[in-house]
Amino acid sequence: MEFDGQVALVTGSTAGIGRETARLLALGGAQVVVSGRDAARGAETVAAIEADGGRAKFVAADLADLDSVRELAAAAGEVDVLVNNAGIFPFALTPEQDPQVYQLLFDVNVRAPFFLGAALLPGMVERGRGSVVNVSTSATEVGMAGAAVYAATKGALEALTRTWAVEFRGTGVRVNTVSPGATATEAALALTEGAARHIGEASALGRIGEPREIAEAIVFLASPRAAYVHGEKLLVDGGLTIV
Repeated sequence: MEFDGQVALVTGSTAGIGRETARLLALGGAQVVVSGRDAARGAETVAAIEADGGRAKFVAADLADLDSVRELAAAAGEVDVLVNNAGIFPFALTPEQDPQVYQLLFDVNVRAPFFLGAALLPGMVERGRGSVVNVSTSATEVGMAGAAVYAATKGALEALTRTWAVEFRGTGVRVNTVSPGATATEAALALTEGAARHIGEASALGRIGEPREIAEAIVFLASPRAAYVHGEKLLVDGGLTIV
């Protein structure tokens, strides 16, 4: 299997896209570090992976807390695949944006991935292999009212992908981005007035995406099948950005 002997850390993997990504990586032979804030959901995700014959452990982490981010990196150990999936997206129109929520968005969506990379990438370089997949959003390509801060954080994450791709060139480490469109996760479906489904219906495919469909793209970029893909952004949005 293509991830045999590898350790994969997936942030925000107790639900949605992250959970499906963790399950696929485990099916591919990786030992998966499942991470999130909810221990009960973490245990259930680990149990589901083990029921499929995979290996996983849960490490609780609050990515808004930098000390917790550092503890997560230490607990994960030598990581070969890092999927920076966790993210938050409380929407607000610009004049109504709460400064504390603004800061929280940047802490979780930008600061946490940056310092996880800072802690784990040197080990990948030392071993001469590794893959990082940052999970962004199609909202960096299409203007959405109320998504100004969320889109800005994900734009920063995409810039981080490009920078790391150059900074770690020639080391055997690859860094890429997956940018999902509207996806049928619990958090997205909680948006008011069916907003996520309306966005999905506006895509060229005319429907919302499923978490497994996004996870397949993430796992592809993490795998040896994408060995010559580096510093790229893969839109997985059902054609939202072409209509």
